[in-house]
Amino acid sequence: MAEAVYPAYLALARSGELRRRAAVAVAALARCRCCPRACEADRLHDQTGVCGVGRQARVASHFPHLGEEDCLRGWRGSGTIFFSGCNLRCVFCQNFDISHEGLGAAVSAERLAEMMLELQAAGCHNVNWVTPSHVVPQALEALALAAEAGLRLPVVYNSSGYDSLETLRWLDGVVDIYLPDFKFWEPAVAGRLAHARDYPDAARAALREMHRQVGDLVFDGTGLARRGLLVRHLVMPGGLAGTRPFAEWLVREISPRTCVNVMGQYHPAGKVLEAPDLFRDVARPVTAEEYRVARAEARTAGLSRFDQPRR
Repeated sequence: MAEAVYPAYLALARSGELRRRAAVAVAALARCRCCPRACEADRLHDQTGVCGVGRQARVASHFPHLGEEDCLRGWRGSGTIFFSGCNLRCVFCQNFDISHEGLGAAVSAERLAEMMLELQAAGCHNVNWVTPSHVVPQALEALALAAEAGLRLPVVYNSSGYDSLETLRWLDGVVDIYLPDFKFWEPAVAGRLAHARDYPDAARAALREMHRQVGDLVFDGTGLARRGLLVRHLVMPGGLAGTRPFAEWLVREISPRTCVNVMGQYHPAGKVLEAPDLFRDVARPVTAEEYRVARAEARTAGLSRFDQPRR
């Protein structure tokens, strides 16, 4: 059997399907339903919804990132493009100036395509779209241009997990590596800390669709991620993230071979620092014991593939 085209989007670019999908997605901005908020703002004419972004994507930075998972950063870095704005409103966001305050500049499709090509020229192993859920049409538009200009890096879709199924289907055959968060298991927690009670349902549906498209994570001979799903799960103080039920669900509903990064770096930021009395339960870092317990819960649930930084 012939090996599938890699990166995945090259076949779509050659057939013209990538440009067609980009055009459909951009046209849909006129009544935007790019994310589960489904606010229907006319972003095509620069109205904005919860994400705060209009017709053009806003970019805070693009650079070879050496702080991502080992299988993404490799030895030359992951080519991150940090999009401004966000469809979640996490009160503890550690990139508050980018996600909530919109730090960054509006960029055309042509300039966004140039950024991807610059990251390739810098030797990055992939193009890593960070917080892209609200700008998928703009990213597709730019990717079509970049592919025609010689882009050959795999695409990493690095999202909060608050993604709509319609938008993810535009990405079928485009994204090689899905890197979603799963933040909260309980709707009440998601509503209080991210203003999105529907987050757990939306994120579970998104993970199912991502896995349907790319399957379990696989690597090349050098240890770099080649294709598949890698889930990030941030441990929260007091077990608020719901690690145990989430891990059990992953094993039962997605795959026991799901690769997971259980992260212990939570610390108060954003609105939590502004109003610690209002968010007392998350106004402290995660303890070493809380992190140990979360890892143990994930293993007990049946997960065995964890991101492990190389020494």
